[in-house]
Amino acid sequence: MIAILEAKRAGLLARKYWAANIVSGLIVGVVALPLAMAFAIASGAKPEQGIYTAIVAGALTAVLGGSRLQISGPTGAFIVILAGISAKYGIAGLQIATLMAGFMLIAMAFTRMGGVIKFIPDPVIIGFTSGIAVIIFVGQWKDFLGLDVTLGPEHFHEKFLTLAQALPHTHMETGLLGVFTLLVLLLAPRFFKRVPAPLIAIILATTVQAVFQFEGVATIGTAFGGIPQQLPEFQWPQASFSDVLHLIGPAFTIALLCAIESLLSAVVADGMTGTKHNSNQELFGQGIANIFSPLFGGFASTGAIARTATNIKQGANSPISGIVHALTLLIIVLLLAPLAEDIPLCALAAILFVVAYNMSEVHRFKHMLMTAPNADVAVLLITFFLTVFSDLVIAVNIGVMIAALLFMKRMSETVILAEQTSEQLQNEIQGSDFVLPERTVVFAMEGPFFFGAAERLEATLENIHSHANILVLRLGQVPFIDATGIQALWDLRDTCKKYNTRLVLCEVRPNVHQKLKRAGFLGQLGQSNVIGALDELTG
Repeated sequence: MIAILEAKRAGLLARKYWAANIVSGLIVGVVALPLAMAFAIASGAKPEQGIYTAIVAGALTAVLGGSRLQISGPTGAFIVILAGISAKYGIAGLQIATLMAGFMLIAMAFTRMGGVIKFIPDPVIIGFTSGIAVIIFVGQWKDFLGLDVTLGPEHFHEKFLTLAQALPHTHMETGLLGVFTLLVLLLAPRFFKRVPAPLIAIILATTVQAVFQFEGVATIGTAFGGIPQQLPEFQWPQASFSDVLHLIGPAFTIALLCAIESLLSAVVADGMTGTKHNSNQELFGQGIANIFSPLFGGFASTGAIARTATNIKQGANSPISGIVHALTLLIIVLLLAPLAEDIPLCALAAILFVVAYNMSEVHRFKHMLMTAPNADVAVLLITFFLTVFSDLVIAVNIGVMIAALLFMKRMSETVILAEQTSEQLQNEIQGSDFVLPERTVVFAMEGPFFFGAAERLEATLENIHSHANILVLRLGQVPFIDATGIQALWDLRDTCKKYNTRLVLCEVRPNVHQKLKRAGFLGQLGQSNVIGALDELTG
């Protein structure tokens, strides 16, 4: 209940703030209605299951999450993953995977993984969100154009070819109604600043279909039999141990994407309001939401960036708005469910077209292509194409792995190992009678002494031992050392011993000194060969 407690401490639950939060919650609830149905249908679930998800997850994360203003529910980012899981394992399998993902998110929260998720690089995030957007866009052609095709769990290129071949058989009335809805979505914000465009579009499209009853236009009534006018019922998913084992991978995928999306949304909220969210508490709240959502007929949920931004723009400043958003959806289901029967599926597909475009962040994608270093562009494109043509988890894993390798390469390039001349040393220790012993070579190292820099040490000092009596390594600018760096020093010591060259470490930092001591290296090197300053060196 950290969101409620923080809001209470900040005085944001005072009665004077109620009006703004209630109005914001009502608006966001109305915005969430068509989105929840559209995301549910695209994910292979029934439209009411999307609403149930928004109700349960919206209320729980508002109370238990780490952000005061987060709005949670089904999102576009989940569509690709959830559609694949429901196609392979059925909606029951999707709900079991969601339940498992909830427990994984709680485990992430207790192991304080919230901070780690933030380190996923921007090229990876933009790459996979843009890839998801492309998949969503192509996946909605069927409903938007009324194509009579059956899409199974094929790869993207196979689905694309199937849909492309069916384009000549577009259902005219469905296509025109879809285009009409899309135009309303694009034009409505110019004329109606306070009324959500998706609501206007759905009302107009539904009215047109209800009045003219176009034959062959698929609606929620014809495809799903309408939306039940009742509360979701508690039901524990039935699963065997074998089912659980098969669903571990999909559950982890849901948990990973939920963590990324929720924390990104919380960061957006912080940027808009100047607040600071608790990332681990947010993961805990999302975990609880994903446990209870499938128990009441829903499926996976996460923080919704667009709805959270709408919530803030409407003046929300406390979790009250998130709770009101959930109550609004609940009231709509209980009072207005029969009106949903004539909602055309092509209208929901048009909404997802707009969602996909907003997700794609075309401007950021193009800007990164034009301005980012070549290595980052490579990560962006690899993640994008793997997301589209392979699998989201594979794309994220490989994208992060490549980005990490490139980062380590860059870090290794920042490590400096340079020989210091007699003139440099003399200028440094002016006013001292100190003179370097004969045939002494001094090298100064700057930067982390990790596995990426170990090879540089070996290459630089390869032939030094043969013409030096004393080799001094100045480590005052080395902030840390890892196991590979320690092993490189062992190898250097052995080589120096072979050539009867004395190895001396100088200006070693306390943390590095402690690691070398614990590794037994200093004991073998000898205390006389570890000095605090260069002028302590004796022949």
